[in-house]
This record gives sequence, C-alpha cells and structure tokens, in this order.
Amino acid sequence: MTYFEAFIIAVIEGLTEFLPISSTGHMILASSLMNIQNPKFAETFEIVIQLGAILAILFIYIKRFFVGINIYIKLFVAFLPTGIVGILAYKTIKLYLFNPYTVSISLIVGGVALLLLDKWSAQKESRYKEIEDISFIDAIKIGLIQCVSMIPGVSRSAATIFGGIFSGFNRQQAAEFSFLLAIPTMFAASGYDLLKEKDNIHSDDALILLFGALIAFIVAFFAVKGFVAFLNKYGFKHFGYYRIILGVLFLIYAMNTGLKLTA
Repeated sequence: MTYFEAFIIAVIEGLTEFLPISSTGHMILASSLMNIQNPKFAETFEIVIQLGAILAILFIYIKRFFVGINIYIKLFVAFLPTGIVGILAYKTIKLYLFNPYTVSISLIVGGVALLLLDKWSAQKESRYKEIEDISFIDAIKIGLIQCVSMIPGVSRSAATIFGGIFSGFNRQQAAEFSFLLAIPTMFAASGYDLLKEKDNIHSDDALILLFGALIAFIVAFFAVKGFVAFLNKYGFKHFGYYRIILGVLFLIYAMNTGLKLTA
C-alpha cells in the first residue's frame, strides 16, 4: 500500500465512520477501485486506522466520561451483544460478505431505511433527559441492532442510531450515544485484529498505520462536529439518497466489470 492509497482510505474512514453511510463499505469500494496490491494488509489497515477516529470521539466527548460511572455501565451493556456475536461469527462474515456486491446491496437497503426513519423521527421527543439515563433493556436493544452492522455496508452508525431512536432517544441523543458506543466496539475490533496480525506487520507497515490513524483522527474530528449540526437541520434523508445512489452505481459498475466476490 502506498502513502497516497493510505491517505485516501484514511480520509474516507474519518469522513464516514460516524456517519450512517458505512465506513467499511466505502473502504471496500475504494480498495476495489484502486486495486490495492496487498489486500490482506489493506484489511488490517482499514480496521487499525479506526483507532484514530475513536480518539477523535474521546477528544470531543471527554467530559461525558467524568460525570459518573453510569455511562460506562450503559455502554458496556450495549456493547455486549456485538462482542459476543463478533467472537462467534466475525471470521465467517469477513470471509463471505466482505465484497462489493454485499456492500452495494446493503447501502441501497439501508438508504431506503434511512428515508423511512427520517419521516418517523422528525418530531420525536426523547424519553430520556440524558443519554446515560437509558434503561438497561433499551441499551441491550441498541446492542442487538448494532450486531447487524457486522454486515459490510449496513453501517455501525446507522444501526445504532436506528436502535437509539427506537429505544427512546431523539435524533441528537441517538447520534451521540452511537458515537460513544463506537469507542468500546471499535477498540475491541481494532485491538483484536491488530493482535492477530502483529507478526505480519513490519516497521514500514507500522509507519503507514500511524500515518493513516493520524489522518483519520483529524478528518473524523471535523466530520463529527459537522454531522450533529447537519442532522439537527436536515435529518437523515440526504444520507439515505446518497446511499441508494452510491449503491446502485457501484452495483452496476461491479457487474459490468466482473469484480470478484472478494474485498
């Protein structure tokens, strides 16, 4: 992987990780278009640079973690279902579903779902004053819905925002809980992959991973700030339209060029 390829993928990660449009799906599509020569390392790179995006969330919402232990408990409860399913099914999902066709279809289906959610949630008021007030049952519901995002193209952010709104949050609270839930979820995924691949990462690889993580941090910081303002003003519909258009275009491209069912 070249530094130019690393830069492009890291920018995509930072822009899309916390938006409901699937960062994994975008990186798979980008890797396919750029025809990266070392797809195995590219997969590791795509997961590890998520650590940079996580640090952006920690930086923005650091005060949330000093108000009490309640937020830690609720995030842990919401993370549990994904952690369990991830251990049991991630290898199978990565082997059979990490390909442009799965991503394209997931983008389209998720886009339609976002259009429906936009109408349903427009005037919805929250049952909770603060996000840490969410019940344990509702936290588990969000965690269960987050499991669906293990299918590339679904979007972890979209799934958890869906779960948050259906569990009683308004739009902004659902987005913020999604951001915070990304911290244990992505740390676990990135840490597991890094530990598994540590013997295959050389000094040159480490430098490019650090470079990618730094770019992802910078871009994610501004993307999260902009997303909350955009969401409050425009809702989800534009993300839905974007997903549908991108999914259709890339599905047509993949079928016409004969892209293989591999990431």
